[in-house]
Amino acid sequence: MTNIIEFYGVFTSSDVEVDWADILKQEACPYLRRRCVKTRKSLPNVTFGTCTMLYGREEKDIIICPHRFLERRQIFTDCLHLLSLHEPGNELHIASEMGVPGGSVDYFLVPTRNGKVKDFVGIELQALDTTGTIWPERQRFLQKKGFTINDEEDFLNSDKTYGMNWKMTAKTILIQMHHKVQTFQEINKHLVLVVQNHFMDYIRREFRFAHLKKALIGDPAHFHVYKLEQKEVDKSLHLELDSRFSTDVNGIAECLGLQTDQRMELEDIIRVLEQKISSRTLFTLNGL
Repeated sequence: MTNIIEFYGVFTSSDVEVDWADILKQEACPYLRRRCVKTRKSLPNVTFGTCTMLYGREEKDIIICPHRFLERRQIFTDCLHLLSLHEPGNELHIASEMGVPGGSVDYFLVPTRNGKVKDFVGIELQALDTTGTIWPERQRFLQKKGFTINDEEDFLNSDKTYGMNWKMTAKTILIQMHHKVQTFQEINKHLVLVVQNHFMDYIRREFRFAHLKKALIGDPAHFHVYKLEQKEVDKSLHLELDSRFSTDVNGIAECLGLQTDQRMELEDIIRVLEQKISSRTLFTLNGL
């Protein structure tokens, strides 16, 4: 038994035979379509490969890497209805890591025509941050799969464990959302936060979320909550939209009691987006 549920995007308890040696050699993230970007500070040339971990007495499947949400690019498809100015014939682009007041936004879904931005929606991904170290779990998993582990730091017998940083992760993302949503509300656009159902359950318990309602197009702040479901064929995990709800900047402020005057003008965002879009950012179901 391992606490690693998905390793380099592969379900560790799959009924399908897996060539773990090849997976470890490639170190590929199937969601980014390139090498995994999670590395150890002490071993920057070695990647973690851990997407989803088992945690708690209830043995919840916790997504710990935000790139796990990119499966099938479904999160972008689920935001199309928020593009009020999108029309047939437009090209769709995915622009990443663009700065706005309060920080940067992970992705922008952008319809364009002749290289000009017609509309956009911002999309933030928030996995659950961990505490402690996952490395001993990784090393023990590989040993169980038949790999010879160089265990100079005695990880195989280590009692070091990991935890989930529920409170700090929740507080940080909600504060960031409040800062950024004010910008989107001022320019009449939408910002979507993508999270997992287990994390949202915690946020609802610990913060004042009773006033948030079902998703309304007119609200600037949208929450898209996803869950992992097992496929019948091989029992691997599949990302599914579980629920949606929305609010405005005052609604998020009610959760946290915060205020901010930061905002960014519409023309400024469009200008930066038009500089970022290219043939490489064109939205397809095969990759970013």
